[in-house]
Amino acid sequence: MSLTDWRRMEAVLSAAFALCFLSAAGVHGDRLTILQSPEFVSFQKGDWPVSGEKIPDLVALTMGFSVQEDLSWPGLQAGPLFQRPRANVLVVVRGVDSLALPQSVASYPLENPVPFTLDSVAETVHSLFAEDTPVVLQLAPSEERLYMLGKANAVFEDLPVTLQQIRARLSQDGSVLSSLPLNSLSRNAEADLLFLSEVQVLHDITALLQRHRHLAKDHSPDLYSLELSGLEELSRLYGQDSPQYRDATAILASVLQKFGDDVYALYGNSAVVEVVTVKTFEAPLTRKSRSILESKQISNPGSPYNLAYKYNFQYAVIFNIVLWLMIALALTVIVVAYNLWNMDPGYDSIIYRMTNQKMRVD
Repeated sequence: MSLTDWRRMEAVLSAAFALCFLSAAGVHGDRLTILQSPEFVSFQKGDWPVSGEKIPDLVALTMGFSVQEDLSWPGLQAGPLFQRPRANVLVVVRGVDSLALPQSVASYPLENPVPFTLDSVAETVHSLFAEDTPVVLQLAPSEERLYMLGKANAVFEDLPVTLQQIRARLSQDGSVLSSLPLNSLSRNAEADLLFLSEVQVLHDITALLQRHRHLAKDHSPDLYSLELSGLEELSRLYGQDSPQYRDATAILASVLQKFGDDVYALYGNSAVVEVVTVKTFEAPLTRKSRSILESKQISNPGSPYNLAYKYNFQYAVIFNIVLWLMIALALTVIVVAYNLWNMDPGYDSIIYRMTNQKMRVD
């Protein structure tokens, strides 16, 4: 083989290796980033992929709930039995595979990015802590989808939900337009306003939580699920190489970092904040939206839904006390019965010997 043929073969192999690397990067580009987590919720740093359909189970496990199928994923270790985070916040960002979040706890590749919801986790929170009325908020501003339970009806009553309400909020005093560096983004373009509206929603949620700080001090865990698709619209309109998309990505990364830090501090460093970045979902998700009036009916304990009976917050503590006390009493009875069965009345018992002597005298 000549030197020219050898160099040509080397160039072909290099191109093939680069193509394989780019293909792998495209497949595993989506990420699950743990932005904040308390010390007793241990996430291990590594590149273990997690399936998109397992995200609800992962959220349930971080909140101390049980799941139907075991999650054989080494990224999350088992935590203490009697400690659970006070809140879990999941933010899904569509239109980007990763964001520059330097202060994150851990980041994992996301495979099989199928649409998912936290409805099962919300039902678990509502059924276990119905008396405490926890905050459950699921919001997708671009689709005007809202689902609230418990105290969320009163706390987020003034939260703008529809795109018309959010755009009206942008024109008011104290909006994010006065504090964000818009750069190439325009206040008149529809796609730009959609992205800025989602940023405004994040800002308003933290503002309302700061106004109602008592929510972070109750015993019931809170659940937040937000879906943002403004970057996806910017990518379709301008392209990923456009200055609008790059500026929006940088703005969203800084806003999400501040949003996670604020929520984590409001809940006394006892909240888990996750960010899922997905380029695009593999299948569309159709889900019926619920209004605020319907959520009030669902939060009623006398609702017609087939919910489990109510659990008290101290259920786990009482259960363990009763369980181990019964085990200790059962072992005590077994040991006493065994010793009585094998006892020699003429050698071990003074009572029996006194009885035998009395019988002989008589």
